[in-house]
Amino acid sequence: MESLIRNPIKRKVPLKTYAILAALTLGTMSLSNLALSYLNYPTQLIFKSCKLIPVMIGSIIILGKRYGFLDYLAAIIMCIGLTMFTLADSKTSPNFDAVGVLVISLALLCDAIIGNVQEKAMRQFHATNNEVVFYSYAIGCCYLLAITGASGIFVDGFSYCSKNPAAMYTNIFLLSVSGYMGLQAVLTLVRICGATVAVTVTTMRKALSIIISFLLFSKPFVFQYAWSGMLVGLAIYLNHYSKKHPHYVPMPLLICWHYLQSFYQSEYRYLRMKSKIYADTV
Repeated sequence: MESLIRNPIKRKVPLKTYAILAALTLGTMSLSNLALSYLNYPTQLIFKSCKLIPVMIGSIIILGKRYGFLDYLAAIIMCIGLTMFTLADSKTSPNFDAVGVLVISLALLCDAIIGNVQEKAMRQFHATNNEVVFYSYAIGCCYLLAITGASGIFVDGFSYCSKNPAAMYTNIFLLSVSGYMGLQAVLTLVRICGATVAVTVTTMRKALSIIISFLLFSKPFVFQYAWSGMLVGLAIYLNHYSKKHPHYVPMPLLICWHYLQSFYQSEYRYLRMKSKIYADTV
């Protein structure tokens, strides 16, 4: 309805691409929700915040992108922070399970492919954000209806909601509206202030969600959560900083690199000279 009022959608991307995007979207959302059966909410949210790593790998494979020193440093720090957070959660949370780590990792894999396929499709066919979001979620909804209808989950869910329809459908409606408004707010923020400000705001939202989850739900807290969370925050900051300084490399590393280059060139010239002398002698 919003697209019809503002700018009617004219599909530019093939339906085959949208069918793949819908399947990946359904996969990342369902797997993320399933992971909450095995992991507590902060751990699930930290994993979702760390999708930089699979996104980087996917963009290298799918789009052929290249990254700078700070991007790789951010990925390494994020891996360390994520490992520390997972180890802390495995010791303190009764809901931790290795299956949950596998499930959320598969969700991140789908998430990484989604972003890169969307970027490639939007570049190739010049599609709008509204078009990509509408067709991805519409086809994904058809997938979900077919799966839940065939498995009987839809009937079970409908029966469960019918026990207290006012509260359940009100919560579902508010969740849908807030999610849509949040998506529009992020897109508006990107258009007005730029992607860096938008990602910074969404990152603060994730941190706030973790804090609220500890306040609302009874979860044991250890300081390893704080240290690992700060490492993840540092990695996200380095990734944002690299967007403004894509070719930044610390001076000590530059000196070492130049030294290694000069050493390699001198050794290479020496070996070429020796091989030439040997060839002339023979």
